Amino acid sequence: MERTFENLLYASRWLLAPIYFGLSLALLAIGIKFFQEVVHILPLVLQTTEADLVLVVLSLVDIALVGGLLVMVMLSGYENFVSRIDLKEGGEKLDWLGKLDSGSLKQKVAASIVAISSIHLLKAFMNLAHIDNDKLMWYVIIHMTFVVSAMGMAWVDRLNQH
Repeated sequence: MERTFENLLYASRWLLAPIYFGLSLALLAIGIKFFQEVVHILPLVLQTTEADLVLVVLSLVDIALVGGLLVMVMLSGYENFVSRIDLKEGGEKLDWLGKLDSGSLKQKVAASIVAISSIHLLKAFMNLAHIDNDKLMWYVIIHMTFVVSAMGMAWVDRLNQH
């Protein structure tokens, strides 16, 4: 009975597979939104001020970072918790695939969140005339919370390695 229960429990990891597939659908949605933004800005690029263009480009970079984060979580999460991804020899394989354990994945996710938060903060600074000081202060506080959290997670991981 114990062995049956353990086998069933171990097999339940496959319940995560549809969730990782759902992340691929979210990646598709992000790709659509990216190109929607590109299509909106291209006809207006000659009339757009430099500051507004930089804000749009920062939004595109932000979308790209979120997409990269999704790929990282989707693939390494699947490989860490569901099943090894077997690609044929000579095919394209990402260098980090198979090398990210859950600890290093958490660090990469935290670093990505800090980068995304940095872009949002930079966009706020570029749009300073239209943002209240209180709101800007909260942006900085939230960003610093992400930075300190990422540093804390890295420190704890480093302690666990020793």
